Amino acid sequence: MKARSKKISMKRKLAVIMSCLNPENKLGPIANTPEPPYFAAIFTSMQTLADTKGYAVTADRMLELAAEQPGFPGVESLRDPNGVGITVSYWSSRESIRSWRDQVEHRAAQSRGHSNCYIAYRLRICRVERDVHFSQF
Repeated sequence: MKARSKKISMKRKLAVIMSCLNPENKLGPIANTPEPPYFAAIFTSMQTLADTKGYAVTADRMLELAAEQPGFPGVESLRDPNGVGITVSYWSSRESIRSWRDQVEHRAAQSRGHSNCYIAYRLRICRVERDVHFSQF
């Protein structure tokens, strides 16, 4: 049963990521962002590894929820086996980032993250001025 749950979770995550991409996107799993300027929220974290299953469920839900937010074109996220992760979410404006920050379910997940999930984290908000891409897809 565990393997099935993991497959469903991966399928769902892939579907959400792909839904963030333009159907004509030639960058594969790389987020399809609008023409600059736009904004990036870079979240770098070190996870406690105490509840990786619960963390994954919450991360999946946050990805689904972010995809429903106005001004969200996509996300790119990686985590190594030691719990160090980098997630870059892209936004059309600072206001859309603030709305995401203040979204009720996201706020609750942030609170749980502070107390249960992270040893350390850093959030950086950046304005993207230039966007160059290449793909062989």
